Amino acid sequence: MAYVDGYVLPVPKNKLPAYRRVAQRAAKVWRRHGATEYREAVGNDLNTNMGVPFPRRVKAKRGETVVFSWVLFKSRAHRDSVNRKVMKDPAMKAIMDSDLPFNVKRMAYGGFKVIVDR
Repeated sequence: MAYVDGYVLPVPKNKLPAYRRVAQRAAKVWRRHGATEYREAVGNDLNTNMGVPFPRRVKAKRGETVVFSWVLFKSRAHRDSVNRKVMKDPAMKAIMDSDLPFNVKRMAYGGFKVIVDR
């Protein structure tokens, strides 16, 4: 069964171009090591009355928006294998050592077992 790593994080709106460049570099690393899909999406319709809106959930500050991202894998075992390779890749180390356009400590992350795939 497919497996997804999901991320939600606040990003300063004025740093979205820099974030996109970082995300494009990261996507290449994950895909090179076997991820089947890599997606990054920026908030567009975040003012909802249903549930807790993402900006409130991540405590977005004035001038920030929310990025919702996911990486798809064949299985949990495949994800674990790919992520081990990604974390050892010098290109990922260079990304992590750069001046990231977001605060890693404010990012929410989790691994998810796919239960519906249509």
